[in-house]
Amino acid sequence: MKPSRRFYLVYTLPERCRLCFTCVRECPAKAIKVAGGQAVVVPERCIGCGNCVQVCSQKAKRVFSEQKLVEDLMASGKKTAALLAPSFPAEFFDTKPGKVVGMLRRMGFSQVYEVAFGADLVARRYSRLLEDNPGKRFIGTTCPAIVAFVEKYHPEVIDSLSPLVSPMVAMARVVRRIHDNDVNVVFIGPCIAKKSEALSKNLPADVDAVLTFAELRSMMKARDIEAAGTEESDFDAPHGGLGALFPLSRGMLQAADIKEDLVNGDVVAAGGRHSFQEALKEFATGDLDARLLEVLCCDGCIMGSGMTTKAPQFRRRSRVSQVVRQMQRKRSRIEWEKAMATYRDLDLSRGFSVDDQRIPVAGEEKIREFLRRMGKRAARDELNCGACGYETCREHAVAVLKGLADNEMCLPYMIDELRKTVSQLADSHEKLASTQEALMHSERLASMGQLAAGIAHEVNNPLGVVLMYSHLLLEDTQNKPQMSEDLRTIAEQAERCKNIVSGLLNFARQNKVVRQPVQTSELFEASLKAVPRPENIVVQEQQLNGDLACELDKEQIIQVITNLISNAYAAMPDGGTLTLRTKGDEDSVSIDVEDTGTGIPEGNLKKIFEPFFTTKQPGKGTGLGLSVSYGIIKMHRGNISVKSNADRGKGPTGSVFTVTLPRAVSQ
Repeated sequence: MKPSRRFYLVYTLPERCRLCFTCVRECPAKAIKVAGGQAVVVPERCIGCGNCVQVCSQKAKRVFSEQKLVEDLMASGKKTAALLAPSFPAEFFDTKPGKVVGMLRRMGFSQVYEVAFGADLVARRYSRLLEDNPGKRFIGTTCPAIVAFVEKYHPEVIDSLSPLVSPMVAMARVVRRIHDNDVNVVFIGPCIAKKSEALSKNLPADVDAVLTFAELRSMMKARDIEAAGTEESDFDAPHGGLGALFPLSRGMLQAADIKEDLVNGDVVAAGGRHSFQEALKEFATGDLDARLLEVLCCDGCIMGSGMTTKAPQFRRRSRVSQVVRQMQRKRSRIEWEKAMATYRDLDLSRGFSVDDQRIPVAGEEKIREFLRRMGKRAARDELNCGACGYETCREHAVAVLKGLADNEMCLPYMIDELRKTVSQLADSHEKLASTQEALMHSERLASMGQLAAGIAHEVNNPLGVVLMYSHLLLEDTQNKPQMSEDLRTIAEQAERCKNIVSGLLNFARQNKVVRQPVQTSELFEASLKAVPRPENIVVQEQQLNGDLACELDKEQIIQVITNLISNAYAAMPDGGTLTLRTKGDEDSVSIDVEDTGTGIPEGNLKKIFEPFFTTKQPGKGTGLGLSVSYGIIKMHRGNISVKSNADRGKGPTGSVFTVTLPRAVSQ
């Protein structure tokens, strides 16, 4: 009875996966799903080709290990036979075949058989299959990954699969007949798909465990088993013939004496990730009219994912061919024919079942919609760069819609998104810096306001006394010009102090905003009346969006605009143009006060809203106008900013103050 074992044939080590998408690109079944920052294998879609294991430079893909199972089998007290795949010479380059067999016996295997004999049996059955079915087309089933691919992705041609087992299963049945089924059978080879084949529901429990050459090496190392010091030993009979060529591309055809005739095209052989998919596709559509399609998922079993050797492909081929020649010289043709006759009646049949993993492709409109979201609005935008692991942008779109991929796999898209994010971060950083500066400025103003309130309270009363007595004395000294002039100076300076104190009180007090509907044209009209216009200055009014209505404290905003107009006049001593401009939308209105004056030096721009900072001559200003204006605008939940140029070398000089206010504030 087949053991009940559910396992992930290939799994991902999360800490190693770097999301390079190489495994996605190299997976012919597209069984790699990108999720949670990892490229994970979807077990039900996997065919066991092992491409993902071979191409992962980070060694993040690992194969399910059966070393512990083999250890338990050998320790069970029951005979345990090793079935060695004919690709072993390509793995053990510098080791004689007899030494390899000897090392396996040292490990604890009671018998060591060569799967090449099972391949001979399968090859002969292929010849008979074609002879007995002259009008039928077949797909070779020596490669378990190909069988799985047809069952999952080309179920329409499942009836064309050759109803014959692989050499591994054939040899396992031979061994079980020899030992009357009283034996554990362990296959050792280069292919991880053999692990899935051994557990296939369409096969009886012929093979108990499967070891890759990589696992075999690991077990030998743990036991300190090396070729040096190991006696040579021969395989247990029956011995193999030309079936030893099976791990080479077209090796099965030569072993079966089936010619790949390029003229009649009855037999076609193909191997490798791209070739086998194209061959199966054309076979399914009828474009490939061949009686036998012999396809391998790899470029021959010598290139399997369970190999550890780094030797190039054709050196591996050469090594296998060399060992086959040596073995053929040593073997008896007569004994081989007797063995073939003995197992002529061995059941080598098998069945298949549909395991359809095809997912219906989303409609064209959904694909186009996804591509548009990715910025691919036209055919020229589909770069087909392959960075995502899919050959075309459309394939990636289909994979995303199937739930096998995500947007972040698209490199051009992510670069665009990164640029947008960087731009947004830059904007956010600029806004944050501006907000921090405004907050610091508000804190300074609050501190100054508390100080100003205290000073104004203490100074205001004494100033009133000085002014009162100064005016009384002026009345008594009208006949004394010198004394009268001195008293007048005292009165003027005391009056100036009173104005400063009044400004301090305006700056310090927390006025309540009394909102009422106001037209922007009313604000300009009232403000211009409050400040006399010099004759050499021209005033322009621009209502870019018409006369807008706002809810605000009219008197306070007029005070702000009046301060700005007064400063603009002062900045144009030689004349110029003052422009009052409004623009807005449904939510806010902006008021620009622009002059063509001397401009504000860059070093002063950050100071102009600070209390007592002024560039006017002594006695001409208190430095509180813009500070008071700033406070008023903030109480209106608005903003005030300035742009200015004082360097004629950079263009026309002048300043523009912009006040932005909400048109209405919800309570």
